[in-house]
Amino acid sequence: MTIPPRLRRALVRLRRDLLFLGAGLPLHMVPALLFLWAATQFAGLTTGTSDAAPYLLPIALTLLVVCAYGLTEAQRWRFRTLCGMDLPRLRFRENKRQWAYNCLIGPLLGVLEALVLTVFAAGLSAATSSLWIWTLGAQWRLDHRGYATPLGYVTAAGLLVLAAVPALAGGLVRLENVVGRAVLYVSRSEELKRRVEDLTVSRAGAVDAADAERRRIERDLHDGAQQRLVALALNLGLAKATLKDLPPEARQVIEEAHREAKEAIEELNSLVRGLHPAVLDELGLDAALSGLAARAPLPVRLWTDLPDRAAPPIEAVAYFVVSEALNNVAKHADATRADVTVTRLGEILRVVVADDGVGGADPSRGSGLKGLAQRVRSVDGAFRMSSPVGGPTTMTVELPCTT
Repeated sequence: MTIPPRLRRALVRLRRDLLFLGAGLPLHMVPALLFLWAATQFAGLTTGTSDAAPYLLPIALTLLVVCAYGLTEAQRWRFRTLCGMDLPRLRFRENKRQWAYNCLIGPLLGVLEALVLTVFAAGLSAATSSLWIWTLGAQWRLDHRGYATPLGYVTAAGLLVLAAVPALAGGLVRLENVVGRAVLYVSRSEELKRRVEDLTVSRAGAVDAADAERRRIERDLHDGAQQRLVALALNLGLAKATLKDLPPEARQVIEEAHREAKEAIEELNSLVRGLHPAVLDELGLDAALSGLAARAPLPVRLWTDLPDRAAPPIEAVAYFVVSEALNNVAKHADATRADVTVTRLGEILRVVVADDGVGGADPSRGSGLKGLAQRVRSVDGAFRMSSPVGGPTTMTVELPCTT
């Protein structure tokens, strides 16, 4: 026999609702039973009628406290598995919510669940009375020849009760969903706070992953492409020095190839240093910035005050900021000098880059300065820039460093 789709959906929904209520009944009634046990032991202790009360009362109270918090996870599983509602994990400091639901509201819901399940059991028993009446034997039916009429009334009443059970069960499930969401759900401010914490952790992981990827690229370039270019330049230099009897055109080609190989090595060195210089890991930010200032195309005055090293991602961001800032000064500022000041003030690493150029730099227009600002904000840093037309230009970056 094929069950109509609408009836099938109703039966599936009824089964889910009854399972939800049946699973909630013991969870809701256990705290009430423990409370009655604790109250009985307390009464026996105060009246002196129970010698075991001094030992059983602490056990009852301990179990009551454990249930007040431990049953929350069971309730979360019940709502998630049977209703598809994912309640957030409450922290221990949110004890009032858990206590209110498990020990105060829960027993009341347990009473309603027991009533609905009792009505369902009674209706099912009455509706099927025509079937199980045959288990009483033929002699009983002969002795009660008039049982058919009242049995029909009982069966009809059972069917009416069963017809009302889906509405009762569905209404109670919706009520529990509303109560559970109101009591066991975190507030909007707490939810936003948790979201901020999750985003902070995920962003820190993304920053660490990007830094690790830059280190890998730097290592691969240094150990792979750079070594091949060095070998190529050496071979070309050796050919230029040893092959004296070549035609002038061939020697010119070798010389140009040798020069271009050396230029490629220099560009690759600059690229590797820009990604993540090895000296930054080995000697720290002070030494890395000293090398950066020495290689700059304009005079750079560097002053640092770094009593302690910061976290590697923070040092990498500081190095990247100074490197990009000096490149921008050399390309666009038309400056004669630059000043770089790096200081550690408590848990703040402050980087100031100033130049005497023409000014007019706008972080909202140039992609380079916008990328600098985004790189700084990726570690919760602050980026400020003052660059009036005519100069001077001062860029200030503050990075948090707790280590």
